[in-house]
Amino acid sequence: GTDRDGRDVLARLIHGTRISISVGFVAVGIAVLLGILVGGLAGYYRGWVDIVLSRFIELIICFPTFFLIITIIAFVENRSIFHVMLVMGLTGWTGVARLVRGEFLKLVEQDFVHAARGLGCHGSRVMFRHILPNAMGPVLVSTAFGVAGAVLTESGLAFLGFGAPPPTPTWGELIRQGHTYVLEGAWWLFLFPGFSIFLTVTVYNLAGDGLRDAMDPRLRK
Repeated sequence: GTDRDGRDVLARLIHGTRISISVGFVAVGIAVLLGILVGGLAGYYRGWVDIVLSRFIELIICFPTFFLIITIIAFVENRSIFHVMLVMGLTGWTGVARLVRGEFLKLVEQDFVHAARGLGCHGSRVMFRHILPNAMGPVLVSTAFGVAGAVLTESGLAFLGFGAPPPTPTWGELIRQGHTYVLEGAWWLFLFPGFSIFLTVTVYNLAGDGLRDAMDPRLRK
């Protein structure tokens, strides 16, 4: 059907799929890059570097992420979907950082790391060429769950009016426009965007579960 302005709901839903999925991947990509950098530095150098970065991570975690995103976006004038991606990425990296830090702390004393140091490899090469590939298992699992969370967060922001401004069609914005007409019989304005969010989040959560099981050595035969 169409919405109150006569726009085709299916066309806007398909276009909104591209935008919502893009938000998930870009926001999580930014978060993963920041998390790998901060967590890698803390886990590799340890000592006072680890103490300072760990306290900074804990400080960011103290703030509720969703309300922190709303607070930051509220101060952005003429915001676009790229501002939403950036803010979500800048506030969602702490979980990845803690995972990477833990993996680096475990791997930094392995023999292959000592061998790389003995060959004269620079610290950055040891971190990103030798340790990081062996620490990416938990990060990939977290990324799959993170995309689902980012899609859900963006939909919630758009529903509350803090997402990309109209007429940019996102799933949350479609639900926001249609929820007032549900009781009047226009159920399709609310149902299909909501089902799209549910299906996408479920698929990525199942993908995260599958990656976690595949990378768990206790489950390998």
